[in-house]
Amino acid sequence: MKKILFPTDFSESANNAFVYALNLANALKAEIITLHVYEFPILDSNYIEVPLYQAEVYESLELSNFENYKSQIPVLRQIAGANGMEHIPISNVLLEGDLVNNVAQLVKDENIDYVVMGTHGASGFNAFFFGTVTADIMTGTSAFVIGIPEESKFEAISKIGFATAYNEEDKTALRKLIPLADAFDAVIECLHVQTSSEEVTGHSEWKQAFANNNINFHTIESNTIEESIIDFTEVHRIQLFALLNHKHGFWESLFHTSLTKKLAFHLKVPLLALHEK
Repeated sequence: MKKILFPTDFSESANNAFVYALNLANALKAEIITLHVYEFPILDSNYIEVPLYQAEVYESLELSNFENYKSQIPVLRQIAGANGMEHIPISNVLLEGDLVNNVAQLVKDENIDYVVMGTHGASGFNAFFFGTVTADIMTGTSAFVIGIPEESKFEAISKIGFATAYNEEDKTALRKLIPLADAFDAVIECLHVQTSSEEVTGHSEWKQAFANNNINFHTIESNTIEESIIDFTEVHRIQLFALLNHKHGFWESLFHTSLTKKLAFHLKVPLLALHEK
């Protein structure tokens, strides 16, 4: 059975993303592991000099976090019930420490297939693209990571966008994306943004290689990749947009400031980061 890790801070944004996690689990016949991570504050040594008192403070904070965690679990169960997903197996984990490190370790220990998590508004989405929290998880784990914008409300996934430079790494990533599309009975809308200095190669070969799959291929001539992605997503009514998490090249060039600002305020669909291996 596939496994979906769902990190949550129990906010409205996280609860919104949980609906996506539930529907993904239903489509893939997967289980969900919810994760809540808390950190102890750094206590000022000028005020706390007695180790015993410091231990009591930490113990009190740990108990408070546990009680909050315990009270929020039924809320997730209620969300599952309200969406007809009571049958989805759900287990829950509470950990202390850094969120990114804990997610990376759980992905490794539990053989997690997908990580689904929400982002908070414009500032959260900026952080998402600048390389903190969600983006750090995207680049730091071997799982597929889906970031859900706060404004995005789940609707049946019938179209998945995929950006490509028509290279071998992208071809491998597309093959990994196909089972997800098939699970939702969705078509993949494959997009290549051709800049004025680029000569497109591989288009015909790709069409032939994926002739038996439900994939459409599109090429847009433009020097503004970010605007082309945004326009393409809106025009084709894409419900999920996927990118290969290149360590270098296309993905890296994508995360410059101008693109970040545009996507932060205009791209309203979930973003799926695929890994290379």
